[in-house]
Amino acid sequence: MADTAFRKIDIDIYDEDVLLETELYDPDPRDPSQVLSDAKQKQGAVRSSLAKSDIPGALDIALDSAPYGPNVDEAKNLTLQTVVTILNSTKSSDISNVIKALSQDAQDTLMKYIYKGMGMPGWGDVSGSVLLGWHEKLTEIAGTGCIVRAMTDRRSV
Repeated sequence: MADTAFRKIDIDIYDEDVLLETELYDPDPRDPSQVLSDAKQKQGAVRSSLAKSDIPGALDIALDSAPYGPNVDEAKNLTLQTVVTILNSTKSSDISNVIKALSQDAQDTLMKYIYKGMGMPGWGDVSGSVLLGWHEKLTEIAGTGCIVRAMTDRRSV
Protein backbone atom coordinates (compact mmCIF):
# COMPACT_ATOMS: atom_id res chain seq x y z
CA MET A 1 0.00 0.00 0.00
CA ALA A 2 1.34 3.45 -0.95
CA ASP A 3 2.11 6.10 1.64
CA THR A 4 -0.27 9.07 1.24
CA ALA A 5 1.06 11.28 4.05
CA PHE A 6 2.70 13.57 1.50
CA ARG A 7 -0.76 14.80 0.46
CA LYS A 8 -1.24 16.51 3.80
CA ILE A 9 1.66 18.90 3.29
CA ASP A 10 0.64 22.49 2.57
CA ILE A 11 3.00 23.43 -0.23
CA ASP A 12 1.70 26.99 -0.38
CA ILE A 13 3.64 27.90 2.77
CA TYR A 14 6.85 27.53 0.73
CA ASP A 15 5.66 29.79 -2.09
CA GLU A 16 6.53 33.47 -1.71
CA ASP A 17 3.97 34.56 -4.29
CA VAL A 18 0.90 33.30 -2.45
CA LEU A 19 -1.66 36.08 -2.12
CA LEU A 20 -3.74 36.01 1.04
CA GLU A 21 -7.28 37.38 1.12
CA THR A 22 -6.25 39.89 3.78
CA GLU A 23 -3.72 41.35 1.33
CA LEU A 24 -6.31 42.06 -1.37
CA TYR A 25 -7.81 45.13 0.30
CA ASP A 26 -7.28 47.30 3.34
CA PRO A 27 -9.38 46.07 6.27
CA ASP A 28 -12.19 48.22 7.60
CA PRO A 29 -10.48 50.45 10.18
CA ARG A 30 -13.52 50.37 12.46
CA ASP A 31 -13.94 47.90 15.31
CA PRO A 32 -16.62 45.21 14.60
CA SER A 33 -18.78 46.50 17.47
CA GLN A 34 -18.52 50.02 16.03
CA VAL A 35 -19.55 48.73 12.60
CA LEU A 36 -22.64 47.08 14.10
CA SER A 37 -23.49 50.23 16.04
CA ASP A 38 -23.17 52.30 12.83
CA ALA A 39 -25.43 49.85 10.97
CA LYS A 40 -28.10 50.16 13.67
CA GLN A 41 -27.89 53.96 13.56
CA LYS A 42 -28.21 53.90 9.78
CA GLN A 43 -31.27 51.67 10.03
CA GLY A 44 -32.96 54.28 12.25
CA ALA A 45 -31.98 57.13 9.91
CA VAL A 46 -33.30 55.16 6.92
CA ARG A 47 -36.64 54.58 8.65
CA SER A 48 -36.88 58.30 9.31
CA SER A 49 -36.12 59.10 5.65
CA LEU A 50 -38.63 56.52 4.44
CA ALA A 51 -41.29 58.07 6.69
CA LYS A 52 -40.63 61.37 4.88
CA SER A 53 -40.79 59.54 1.49
CA ASP A 54 -37.15 60.46 0.81
CA ILE A 55 -36.13 57.28 -1.02
CA PRO A 56 -32.88 58.67 -2.57
CA GLY A 57 -31.79 60.00 0.82
CA ALA A 58 -32.59 56.72 2.56
CA LEU A 59 -30.68 54.72 -0.03
CA ASP A 60 -27.72 57.09 0.15
CA ILE A 61 -27.59 56.68 3.93
CA ALA A 62 -27.75 52.88 3.70
CA LEU A 63 -25.06 52.62 1.02
CA ASP A 64 -22.59 55.00 2.66
CA SER A 65 -19.67 53.22 4.39
CA ALA A 66 -20.98 49.71 3.78
CA PRO A 67 -19.57 47.14 6.23
CA TYR A 68 -16.96 44.80 4.80
CA GLY A 69 -14.25 42.49 6.00
CA PRO A 70 -14.16 39.73 8.59
CA ASN A 71 -16.14 39.59 11.85
CA VAL A 72 -18.92 41.98 10.76
CA ASP A 73 -21.48 39.48 9.46
CA GLU A 74 -24.26 40.77 11.72
CA ALA A 75 -23.74 44.33 10.47
CA LYS A 76 -23.66 43.09 6.87
CA ASN A 77 -26.99 41.27 7.31
CA LEU A 78 -28.58 44.28 9.04
CA THR A 79 -27.46 46.58 6.22
CA LEU A 80 -28.72 44.13 3.59
CA GLN A 81 -32.07 44.01 5.36
CA THR A 82 -32.17 47.83 5.41
CA VAL A 83 -31.35 48.11 1.70
CA VAL A 84 -33.95 45.48 0.77
CA THR A 85 -36.57 47.36 2.79
CA ILE A 86 -35.81 50.48 0.75
CA LEU A 87 -35.93 48.59 -2.55
CA ASN A 88 -39.25 46.95 -1.66
CA SER A 89 -40.83 50.25 -0.61
CA THR A 90 -39.96 52.07 -3.84
CA LYS A 91 -42.48 52.39 -6.65
CA SER A 92 -41.21 50.92 -9.91
CA SER A 93 -41.83 54.24 -11.68
CA ASP A 94 -39.46 56.03 -9.25
CA ILE A 95 -36.52 53.61 -9.54
CA SER A 96 -34.78 55.41 -12.42
CA ASN A 97 -34.84 58.80 -10.66
CA VAL A 98 -33.54 57.25 -7.43
CA ILE A 99 -30.64 55.55 -9.23
CA LYS A 100 -29.73 58.74 -11.12
CA ALA A 101 -29.48 60.58 -7.80
CA LEU A 102 -26.78 58.15 -6.54
CA SER A 103 -23.04 58.55 -7.04
CA GLN A 104 -21.13 55.96 -9.05
CA ASP A 105 -19.71 54.38 -5.88
CA ALA A 106 -23.20 54.14 -4.38
CA GLN A 107 -24.49 52.57 -7.61
CA ASP A 108 -21.71 49.96 -7.46
CA THR A 109 -22.49 49.22 -3.82
CA LEU A 110 -26.19 48.93 -4.66
CA MET A 111 -25.33 46.37 -7.34
CA LYS A 112 -23.41 44.35 -4.73
CA TYR A 113 -26.45 44.35 -2.45
CA ILE A 114 -28.74 43.36 -5.32
CA TYR A 115 -26.51 40.37 -6.09
CA LYS A 116 -26.27 39.46 -2.43
CA GLY A 117 -30.06 39.56 -2.16
CA MET A 118 -30.38 37.37 -5.26
CA GLY A 119 -28.04 34.86 -3.68
CA MET A 120 -30.27 34.44 -0.64
CA PRO A 121 -33.54 32.86 -1.81
CA GLY A 122 -36.28 32.76 0.77
CA TRP A 123 -34.49 35.26 3.00
CA GLY A 124 -36.68 37.84 4.70
CA ASP A 125 -38.48 40.21 2.34
CA VAL A 126 -36.27 39.50 -0.65
CA SER A 127 -38.46 39.48 -3.72
CA GLY A 128 -36.80 38.23 -6.87
CA SER A 129 -38.95 40.39 -9.13
CA VAL A 130 -38.10 43.55 -7.17
CA LEU A 131 -34.37 42.80 -7.28
CA LEU A 132 -34.50 42.00 -10.99
CA GLY A 133 -36.37 45.25 -11.65
CA TRP A 134 -33.73 47.24 -9.77
CA HIS A 135 -30.96 45.33 -11.56
CA GLU A 136 -32.47 46.14 -14.94
CA LYS A 137 -32.82 49.86 -14.23
CA LEU A 138 -29.39 50.08 -12.59
CA THR A 139 -27.75 48.41 -15.58
CA GLU A 140 -29.56 50.77 -17.98
CA ILE A 141 -28.38 53.85 -16.11
CA ALA A 142 -24.94 52.85 -14.79
CA GLY A 143 -24.01 50.54 -17.67
CA THR A 144 -22.39 47.13 -17.59
CA GLY A 145 -19.31 48.61 -15.96
CA CYS A 146 -21.29 48.70 -12.73
CA ILE A 147 -21.69 44.92 -12.91
CA VAL A 148 -17.99 44.42 -13.59
CA ARG A 149 -16.93 46.69 -10.73
CA ALA A 150 -19.33 44.94 -8.33
CA MET A 151 -18.09 41.49 -9.35
CA THR A 152 -14.38 42.28 -9.22
CA ASP A 153 -14.27 44.30 -6.00
CA ARG A 154 -12.86 42.13 -3.23
CA ARG A 155 -14.68 44.08 -0.52
CA SER A 156 -17.87 42.01 -0.33
CA VAL A 157 -20.91 43.40 1.42
